[in-house]
Amino acid sequence: MEIQIDPHTLEKAKERGTNKDEIIDIIHTGFDIPARYGRKGKAKVYDFKQMRLNKYYEQKKVEVYYTIEGNKIITVTVYVFYGKWGV
Repeated sequence: MEIQIDPHTLEKAKERGTNKDEIIDIIHTGFDIPARYGRKGKAKVYDFKQMRLNKYYEQKKVEVYYTIEGNKIITVTVYVFYGKWGV
């Protein structure tokens, strides 16, 4: 299935600390998460082990929300959370 990454998603990805490659990886290999408004969601936890905004974080969890139109996945937005998960 083709993946179309919306410009809004790329803008938010840059602001929040992720990128196009991670978004595609999450759509292919992430785990399903609840989504509203008829959308779908997937997430994945990555080892981070670096500083962000003057604070050290072990991991980051990236959530991608998208719709499916025909044979195309179209991203809506992406969120990034920093912390430590038991994954």
